[in-house]
Amino acid sequence: MTSDYLSELGILVHVKHPNIANVIGYGIEGGMHLVLPLSPHGSLANMLSGDRSKLTWHIRYNIALGTAAGLAYLHEGCQRRIIHRDIKAANVLLTEAFEAQITDFGLAKWLPDKWTHLTVSQFEGTFGYLPPEFFMHGVVDEKTDVYAFGVLLLELVSGRPALDEARNSVVMWAKPLLLNKKNSEIVDPSLGDAYDLEQLDQILMVVSLCLQQFSTDRPSMNQVEQMLTGVEGILQSKKKFQRWPPLKRRCGIELDALIESP
Repeated sequence: MTSDYLSELGILVHVKHPNIANVIGYGIEGGMHLVLPLSPHGSLANMLSGDRSKLTWHIRYNIALGTAAGLAYLHEGCQRRIIHRDIKAANVLLTEAFEAQITDFGLAKWLPDKWTHLTVSQFEGTFGYLPPEFFMHGVVDEKTDVYAFGVLLLELVSGRPALDEARNSVVMWAKPLLLNKKNSEIVDPSLGDAYDLEQLDQILMVVSLCLQQFSTDRPSMNQVEQMLTGVEGILQSKKKFQRWPPLKRRCGIELDALIESP
C-alpha cells in the first residue's frame, strides 16, 4: 500500500495539465491521503447515474474533448510516458464548469521509451473497460487507455454504464447498432433530439476505432483528439484504419466472452 501510494504521488506531482486533477497536498496521519481541489459535481459516473438532464450534449462533447486531451498529454506530452490503466467514468472528475479532470493514478505506470508495452500477471483494472489483449496476454500499453476511452465515449453518448447491474456490457449492446449505423438509437433518451448529429457521427466513428479488437488497429490518443476536434477529418481517419467494419470478430475470438466476470 505504501509503495502504491508513493508511486501515485510521484506521478501526480510530475503532471500538469488542465484536464488532469492536480494534487495540492498529502497526509499520512490516520491513513495515507491525497488532497485534490474540490469537484463540485463529483465524478462523471455520479452525473450519469443521477440527474443526466444537467449533462447537455454540449457538456458531454466537451467532457469527451477534455478527457481525450488529458490522455494524449499522459501518453505523449509528459517527459515520461504514463499509462493510466483505469480510465472510467468514476475517474473523471468535473469542475464547476463541467471541465473533465482525470484522477486516480493508483494503477498508473511509467513506461520507458524503449518499451513497447508492459506484461502483467495480476488482474488489475475495471471490468467493462479492459481490452481483449489484457485478458489474453496481460498486455498493457497506451492502447489499453484508448480502448477504455472508447467505452467512456459510449457511456457519455448513451447514458448507460460500462456494465449494468446484470453485467450487461454497453459495448456489446452498442455493437450491432454501430455496425448497422443506427447511431440515433445509441443516444441517451434524456437528450431527446437536443444533440448535434454531425458531432454524434464523429464521436461514434471514434468509438468504433477505439474499440477495435486488435490494439494495432486503434488510433493513438493524439489522433483521437485530432479527430474529435476536427483537426483530422473522419474520412481521412477511415483511410488510415482500413480494417472496417469496427468491432469485427476475427480469428474466432469472441469479445463477449472476454468481458464476462471471471
